Amino acid sequence: MVHVAERTKRIEPSASSVATQRARELRAEGHDIISLTQGQPDFDTPDHVLEAAIKAMHAGETRYTPVMGTPALRDAIRFKFKRDNSLAYTDDQVMASNGGKQIVYNALMSTVEPGDEVIVTAPYWVSYPEMTKFAGGVPIEVLCREESGFKLTPEQLEMAITSKTRWLILNSPNNPSGAVYSGHELRILAEVLQPYERIMVMCDDIYEHIIFEGVEMATMAEAAPFMFDRTLTLNGVSKAYAMTGWRIGIAGGPEGLIKTMSKLQNQSTGNPSSVSQAAAIAALTGPQNLVFERTKAFQRRRDRVLEMLNDVSGLSCRRPEGAFYVYPNCKGLIGRKDPNGKVMKNDHDVVIYLMEEGGVAAVHGEAYGLSPHFRLSFADSMENLEEACRRIQSAIQALA
Repeated sequence: MVHVAERTKRIEPSASSVATQRARELRAEGHDIISLTQGQPDFDTPDHVLEAAIKAMHAGETRYTPVMGTPALRDAIRFKFKRDNSLAYTDDQVMASNGGKQIVYNALMSTVEPGDEVIVTAPYWVSYPEMTKFAGGVPIEVLCREESGFKLTPEQLEMAITSKTRWLILNSPNNPSGAVYSGHELRILAEVLQPYERIMVMCDDIYEHIIFEGVEMATMAEAAPFMFDRTLTLNGVSKAYAMTGWRIGIAGGPEGLIKTMSKLQNQSTGNPSSVSQAAAIAALTGPQNLVFERTKAFQRRRDRVLEMLNDVSGLSCRRPEGAFYVYPNCKGLIGRKDPNGKVMKNDHDVVIYLMEEGGVAAVHGEAYGLSPHFRLSFADSMENLEEACRRIQSAIQALA
């Protein structure tokens, strides 16, 4: 018997990964499944980014680099934060990691003591509470319902704060709801936090450039400068530049925190891939027009998916302002029966039915802390999305 550390029992596998794997298994068995479970752009990495990586390989840039990233990449990170967010960081206040997920992990493991509380707004990205628990902390889930735009209110924040609160995590644009906080909304939240000097804010802006219809995008340290020294701003190249497999996350924050996160990274993974760093420089500092063109494509897909889903009796879907997910409310399906007489008791039953009977893989809302909903990614071709929506329509019409 292999001894398994007790701390590993605090966490669960990612629900989106589990759903994606189940879709793969069904496909392998011969089932026709359209999987809309992963947050992964279907576009290719831009050519100029590929060329930068190839050039770096031929130039021999295939060795260890500084743990925090090469000087050139850290310059590019500082350039990006200044250009996009009006945030001025020094070289010692920025770092790169093996994806945005490692930034979150490094930050929580570097700061959370047993019993410390981390406020996470539901719906949330599935890893926030799991990483908090792994660090020995306690995730405090605050339900941000559809009627409030899936956003945290200042009243909710005030009520959630205790003497044990260490972090507030904000994700905007939000995965899975697509909600985007304005600068005004962030300033109001910052005013609540201002007296509580112990509390840090983690702003996960990984979907920053995927916003629709001129919606204002802001981040906490920009909207409330008095929170600059208490805010970790994280981003990456995965979503905007279709570079999920390159594994580069970036962050800017207080020097002491960045230094500690770098020390942890040094003893875990070491530096990110040297070639991926060269590619990330090209992505962050190169032409940005392709990002905007692809966002327009995402918006067209979003609009079509919304049109088709909102035409289904039992579903209602709020218009996401950013990211590439829809988060339909399936309250109207709870209590209905499938053709075999099975009752839909919750959103998990709904997504299992849609996958096994409708041929569409989604992720249930309970995994994101807010039911009854499910998440669909529209980072897929229009053809696949329309076919998936037709299948959903047909499957739901078959419910009694």
